[in-house]
Amino acid sequence: MKYAEVSVNSPIAQRRTFSYAIPLHLNIEVGQAVWVPFGERTLQGIVMALSPHPVVAETRDISGIIESRPLLSAARISLAQWLSDYYLSPLFSAVALMLPPGFERKTLTFVSAAPDADESDISSLTPEQRQILALLQKQERVSLRELEKKFGEKKAQAIVSQLVKRGLAARNYELEPIKIQPKKISFLRLNVSAASAPEISAALKQKRAWKQAALFDFLSQQAAPVPWTEARQQLSADKATANALLRQGFIAIEEVEIRREPISHQDMAPAPPPQLTHAQEIAFARICEALHDEQTGQKIFLLHGVTGSGKTEIYLRALAEAVKLGRRGIALVPEISLTPQTIERFVARFPRRVAVLHSQLSPGERYDEWRRIRDGECDVVIGPRSALFAPQPDLGLIVIDEEHEWNYKQEDQSPRYHARDAALKLAELTGAVVILGSATPDVGSYFQARQGDFKLLQLPERVVPVEGALLPQVEVVDMREELKSGNRSVFSRSLSKAITQAVNAGEQVILFLNRRGGATFIQCRRCGFVLRCRRCEVTLTHHYTEDVLVCHQCNQKTPVPDCCPRCFSRQMKYLGLGTQKLEQEVSYIMPRARLLRWDSDMTRSKESHEKILRQFREHRADIPIGTQMVAKGLDLPRVTLVGVVSADTSLNLPDFRAGERTFQLLSQVAGRAGRGPLGGQVIFQTFSPEHYAIQAAASHDYTAFYEREIDYRRQLRNPPFSRLALLTCSHTNDAICQREAEKMARALTLERDARGIGDINLIGPAPAFIHRLRGRYRWQLVLRGAGLSSFLAQINFPQGWTVDIDPVGLL
Repeated sequence: MKYAEVSVNSPIAQRRTFSYAIPLHLNIEVGQAVWVPFGERTLQGIVMALSPHPVVAETRDISGIIESRPLLSAARISLAQWLSDYYLSPLFSAVALMLPPGFERKTLTFVSAAPDADESDISSLTPEQRQILALLQKQERVSLRELEKKFGEKKAQAIVSQLVKRGLAARNYELEPIKIQPKKISFLRLNVSAASAPEISAALKQKRAWKQAALFDFLSQQAAPVPWTEARQQLSADKATANALLRQGFIAIEEVEIRREPISHQDMAPAPPPQLTHAQEIAFARICEALHDEQTGQKIFLLHGVTGSGKTEIYLRALAEAVKLGRRGIALVPEISLTPQTIERFVARFPRRVAVLHSQLSPGERYDEWRRIRDGECDVVIGPRSALFAPQPDLGLIVIDEEHEWNYKQEDQSPRYHARDAALKLAELTGAVVILGSATPDVGSYFQARQGDFKLLQLPERVVPVEGALLPQVEVVDMREELKSGNRSVFSRSLSKAITQAVNAGEQVILFLNRRGGATFIQCRRCGFVLRCRRCEVTLTHHYTEDVLVCHQCNQKTPVPDCCPRCFSRQMKYLGLGTQKLEQEVSYIMPRARLLRWDSDMTRSKESHEKILRQFREHRADIPIGTQMVAKGLDLPRVTLVGVVSADTSLNLPDFRAGERTFQLLSQVAGRAGRGPLGGQVIFQTFSPEHYAIQAAASHDYTAFYEREIDYRRQLRNPPFSRLALLTCSHTNDAICQREAEKMARALTLERDARGIGDINLIGPAPAFIHRLRGRYRWQLVLRGAGLSSFLAQINFPQGWTVDIDPVGLL
């Protein structure tokens, strides 16, 4: 008998697999989805390995197969195992990243009354137990979820367990219905010969079945089957009419599967590739060598090119080369906002061979795209970090555009992976080539390129509008001097003048501010009270358009008070600046300018990004005002001016990456200017003009920034000279949370010393930067050293702890 090691869809499973015997009538392969018994329930599982011997003495049989084809390849099975081991994630959570949308189905619990309950047993029940039993006896069965809603979660579960224990009730389990299925459309066709059609039509009319005759005549005139919706609209026919013809055998109804298409291919004409510059030719030649030579040692390239240097063209050429060799590619972008423009360029080069995966597609669209990819119908898959796990067969190339972006790190749920590191592992398993592209590479990536771990490719010059075009001139305005001269506006005199000139000349302007909302906080002028979120220790932001206060952490909304909640004064001052307030300020100085706000408040619907981008590119707006969405990868030739309203927003945060983050944001947003023939200008407004990150961004000098930054990292042993792990304890009680964090710190210290590990440092515990979040207090520990995953894998973390390996921020 053969045995399978199965990753089971249960939180109890954690990082282990379970051994199951394979019945003789089942043909099981690695990567296949199966039903397995787990306790009293039947759950989903993925076969991770096959073995002639089980890991445990007693095993149960696999119940059945969910799908005949394996859902995961051998390489993706290995990748899921690595994600679980490295990021200390439950194994099925890592596996789930690669499963088709809608695959996961929960087990629903139903409770029913025992058929012959003893009256003596019932008489000894409590009133609540009797109430639930009476409800069960009244209905054939009741879902546990319904009982939890009515009586409370803990109470319902406890009472049901008591009734089951006494033999008065029974539990049974069912899987919830399938969430997503292929979309099918009904087509009608004639089911008789054309020669007999006139006779049948006459007979129907003779019986005065006018509606049936009309539908029959309509179908007899069609050369191909007709969608039922079309026939119904044209003839005002109802389902009863079609069913009557169907019963008589005159017509047939066929269910035809229709693919849901998230990409509109209209107005996307194929585009010929442009002429490469000398630097592009060199970079492309190096990548081609790696694609052609499967034995080559260096398959990871860091493509460092200034904004507008033609990195996307290198991606397109490399993908086309991979396709020539019979392989396929995945291209990752950091933001959904970049997807529309990226899709246009890729579809123009690979017509109808591009798939897109991202969270704003409907579940049905994601499901159909996943199946298209698995069936080998797509040369290129485009999307944010989750697209890396698409079932792309014959993977030959992985492109990560703007590889420095923090969006590539999943922080809100397990596994807390970084797409860049996962891509490198996937490439190692599949033999694929990796291109990491950026104008401002991650300091760690650039360090690895300098060390020789990655091959560094340079694109030092812009190719827009012509080869050798200069990067825009950057002016740094010291806002302290503006205040001294009496200017209290949010705009310096220089930026105000430049905006006026650009708009009057019919050009476009981008204004960047990395804060949404109106006033960032409201304070009482009499007692100093600041309105804060009741669940989070952050100030509430006033949103003008809705006239509400919003917490940007938990999204809770509250009405704006008429007076101070503490002293009842009406002297409430709206302070700080967000994109809504900035939009208002711009309208004062440029009342005739057409404004467009581009932040997460304006991009909640599915096609918001595409609509905003189209509106701006068609010059139906003069000034977009946005957060970091406007900073990334957009090619907007009419933009001649970029104004950074506050360059200090992320500069002084208590994080060792604050300088790097500021430099990257400023450099990226500055790169939006001067991409057309009119050239461009950038203005940074700052209260810290002397800071090295701002100076380096203003001079477009990545090397100067890197040398300064890497020296600080070396002195303090921060990444890339070490690894970090962020351990966070959360609890509704602050004192308990602190006590648990201190207890964990002692346990980790003892474990480190017992193993004789000298290169792991423990920092903390300390309150998190946002100490209270969504009603839970947070205390943090930071581990710094090497081999942190293997060290922490042996530690038992109680409920309430999260472990983040290689965090992108320590806030």
